[in-house]
Amino acid sequence: MKNIYSLFLILLCCSLSMQAQSGKQKKADRLYQNFAYLEATDVYKELIEKEYNVTYNSTKLGDTYMMLRSPENAVFYYGDVIQDTAISPEYYYKYAQALRGVKRYDESREWLQKYLNSGRGSDEIKEMIEKSEYHTNATYKLESADFNTEVSDFGVFVKDDQVYFVSARAQDTEVKKKTYSWNEEPFLDIYVLDKGSGSVTPIGGEVNTKLHDGPVVISPDGNTMYFTRNNYLDNKEGKRDKDKTNHLKLYVATKSGDGWASVKELAFNSNEYSVGHPSLSPDGKTLYFASDMPNGMGGTDIYKASVDSLGNFGKPENLGEPVNTEFDETFPFMDTDGTLYFSSNGHAGLGLFDIFRMTEEDGVENLGEPVNSNMDDFAYFQVADSREGYISTNRDGGSDNIYVFNKLNPLVLKGQVTDAVNGNPISAATIRIMNDGEQIAFLETDEEGNYETEIARDKSFPIEAKEIKYETFEGELSTMDSDDTDEMEYNIQLNPVKDVEYLAEIDNIYFDFDKSNIRPDAAKELDKLITLMQDEYPDLVIEIGSHTDRRGSNAYNEKLAERRAKSTRDYLVENGVAEERIVEFKGYGETKPAIDCDRCSEDDHQLNRRSMFSVVKMD
Repeated sequence: MKNIYSLFLILLCCSLSMQAQSGKQKKADRLYQNFAYLEATDVYKELIEKEYNVTYNSTKLGDTYMMLRSPENAVFYYGDVIQDTAISPEYYYKYAQALRGVKRYDESREWLQKYLNSGRGSDEIKEMIEKSEYHTNATYKLESADFNTEVSDFGVFVKDDQVYFVSARAQDTEVKKKTYSWNEEPFLDIYVLDKGSGSVTPIGGEVNTKLHDGPVVISPDGNTMYFTRNNYLDNKEGKRDKDKTNHLKLYVATKSGDGWASVKELAFNSNEYSVGHPSLSPDGKTLYFASDMPNGMGGTDIYKASVDSLGNFGKPENLGEPVNTEFDETFPFMDTDGTLYFSSNGHAGLGLFDIFRMTEEDGVENLGEPVNSNMDDFAYFQVADSREGYISTNRDGGSDNIYVFNKLNPLVLKGQVTDAVNGNPISAATIRIMNDGEQIAFLETDEEGNYETEIARDKSFPIEAKEIKYETFEGELSTMDSDDTDEMEYNIQLNPVKDVEYLAEIDNIYFDFDKSNIRPDAAKELDKLITLMQDEYPDLVIEIGSHTDRRGSNAYNEKLAERRAKSTRDYLVENGVAEERIVEFKGYGETKPAIDCDRCSEDDHQLNRRSMFSVVKMD
């Protein structure tokens, strides 16, 4: 009986313990589902310490840390269980994403490959594996904004020297007493920085509420504002979805004195999905936004809708590929030049969310560093007709911050390739620009010897120029300290090869057997040389060497060669070449044959009966 009673106590304790852990499991999952991530981490850790559902709770703890934008912790907990054969392949991707967040890029690609091998992959995943370099020719100089706080600040829009942004600072407000369970910061409000005075105040009017508000965009005429807000209108929270989630919606407000009033929600909002992150085209006729509405391509996609003069909207249109992916695209911004900027975790990049640009000419392009980091980079905004702009990022760890950037346009490199002797332009010269051993530009000069391309700033590049009649040029191009200009000139001079026959494109000057007169075919070639010396290189100084075949005695051939050299020289002089530009005309007889043969054919003999030219001076 004693043994049975002991066994009963053990089983009872185990049952109570299991019930306790089961209760904690429900609590942890409930906290996660309600976005109370900070609190959920503690409960998941307790369950793991008790060795309860370790694989499941480790993955959920990794998920929780990713939602808190803490990839270093997510990597730790994903890594503990990622080798478990029962784990879903979706965690290969999540683990790869977390590894990217801590700059372990090679490992990230390995797990992306496993995700691809599992049959879950796509073209975007393949690009993430294959692509490793990201850059744009525009140069960005970044610094942290001086109006950041210790809590979240992000999502800038600028209008008439007023900087609108989103912040959890809960400044000058009584309604933000409750904190957001996600990160235990106050709910977000919209604030306005006056550039003139430097003062920061909550936006006036009926926009800010007790829930999340912002970011915003204002119409070109300054009378209409579109903004994101939780489902909340007329001081009343709207309906939640079946999972009890209060979704984001887009609202419109009208300018009223120093504030904004008459808040209304847009027709394509829904209680079942989120719509947010508004941006307008420069003419105000198209509204861009992000949404996870049904029938999209992935998590959240970028959409657009037309806006007429009365403020009515057309049907939302998904931008589709190549902008949207199976993952998340957010925070669209349409620049005045027609370039769409957006943030995404579905395109190949450096971090969790990167900022991309989309043009018809270039497609989707990652902006690279320093705009992007290993963490989240989003909410790109460029001030019209200015180099000033803003991004938002959590690269410093913790909450989001706003960075101000100075965007320097792509540096246009221009130059001319000319002859180093006469200064004439050289057409069809090829130019190669290198970076870290790789060719980044291959150019060809036009008829005037000009070339042009875009090039990155603050770097040094090896540069090479070639043309068949010239010696190869090798130099170094530096774009350091070029912030104050959008154009840079780099001219190149090529030294001609010291071979007049090559420069003049002449064939050899041949003679008949035992003759020294200039044949008609030889005259045509000598005329080319005369043109070269008179028109292209007026200071060119040459010497002439003439030769014979091997028939006849050495003494006779030497005299014959001298007569051939003199007749060649005389032809040049008679046709305008100054005597002093031919410093020597010498006969070599048969001592320097072109064809060294004992039993020479008639063709061999002909090739040996010739006059040759060499450069003495070319200044």
